[in-house]
Amino acid sequence: MAELTDDALRAFSRDGCAVIDGFISKSEIAELRQRISGLLDEFDPSMHPAIAFETGTSTQYFFDSANKVSYFLENDKQAVNKIGHGLHIIEPLFQRLTHSDRVKRVAEQLGYKDPRVLQSMVICKQPGVGGAVPMHQDSTFLFTEPLSACGFWIALEDCTQTNGCLEFIPGSHRRSAVEQRFVRTQDDKGTEMVDIDPVAHHRSHLPRLEDYYNREAEPAAVDGNDKDEKCVPIEVSAGALVLIHGQVLHKSAHNHSPKSRWIYTFHIIDGECKYDERNWLQMRENVEMTRL
Repeated sequence: MAELTDDALRAFSRDGCAVIDGFISKSEIAELRQRISGLLDEFDPSMHPAIAFETGTSTQYFFDSANKVSYFLENDKQAVNKIGHGLHIIEPLFQRLTHSDRVKRVAEQLGYKDPRVLQSMVICKQPGVGGAVPMHQDSTFLFTEPLSACGFWIALEDCTQTNGCLEFIPGSHRRSAVEQRFVRTQDDKGTEMVDIDPVAHHRSHLPRLEDYYNREAEPAAVDGNDKDEKCVPIEVSAGALVLIHGQVLHKSAHNHSPKSRWIYTFHIIDGECKYDERNWLQMRENVEMTRL
């Protein structure tokens, strides 16, 4: 069973990201890609509200996507950027992978007591038009008290700097407090960023895995002007799993290449932490987030 080695645990604790190569097989990749192609074929642009995911603009379609298969478009492009956010609930192939024993094992190794799947999505990054994702922390968008978000990011194609692989700032999860939250507006008709107390929300619920990194090697603080220069690319082969700590600063570049960059990603939080009604993503009444 694929699991975190001591080296990977050390990397996750020290850097905020870790890679497990070969987490899914070539046959699983082929099955998932075939189903994604089917979902794209089922997409009817003429019936779509033409939502491009942008902070500050939202609709009921966006809010209702928690337990559905919904489509989100590239800004100013007639191309699908993302399919989400309920693939792990609706689609059998994605449901099986997300709730597999190997995923449960990794969550257990990270110290989760009650791991819950919060959202799932396919990100296509189509050739030539796949948009850049700016620097961010996942806990800004998937906020719990205390912080507990972690991303499971699975490559369905080789991901390189050419087609917009992940990039992150190693160690930023240990010195970059979450200073904002992405929430629903008070009238429940849109979304906005709100400031929060960074001191109160610096520590994560995830165990720091003290045995796995050298405390004397704490990284220096990141200056706002040199974040891009400190970014490190994560180039991985199809089938690899990248774990992303909820507080680590990460981004991805525009895909200018002739090759797509399909990935499947889902996020988990700990059910022992508070997930409140201000968060943009809410399950339907009387429906709980799925447990691993």
